[in-house]
Amino acid sequence: MNSGAVHTVSVTPANASDIGQLPNVLRENDRAVFGDAGYVHDKLKRSERRAGVLWGVALKARPKERLGGGQKRRNSKIASVHSRVEHVFRVLKRQFGYTKVKYRGLEKNAAQVFTLIGPVIFVNHAA
Repeated sequence: MNSGAVHTVSVTPANASDIGQLPNVLRENDRAVFGDAGYVHDKLKRSERRAGVLWGVALKARPKERLGGGQKRRNSKIASVHSRVEHVFRVLKRQFGYTKVKYRGLEKNAAQVFTLIGPVIFVNHAA
């Protein structure tokens, strides 16, 4: 989390959800999971908490119910940690110009992402 290093990269078709990849990117020694509201999943949350993992996924407002003040503060704290992870995507998009993906096949797009991730790690450590 604090190193800026990317430990796992997963490339999927656009119609695959992010939460579907979460079990594939979690490692046994991970002690915390941070994510935006797209990673809300009660079954995974319960299993990870039982394993002693801090579940730092932002809360979602339910239909016709707003988040309370405490819930908003919790989401804000989670977002401050989550922003460190999002920095990698900012470097990919802004510094390397990888904003629009042309579909050339999943393997070719994956190869391009894997090639771009290496310099991102270098840029994060050089800063």
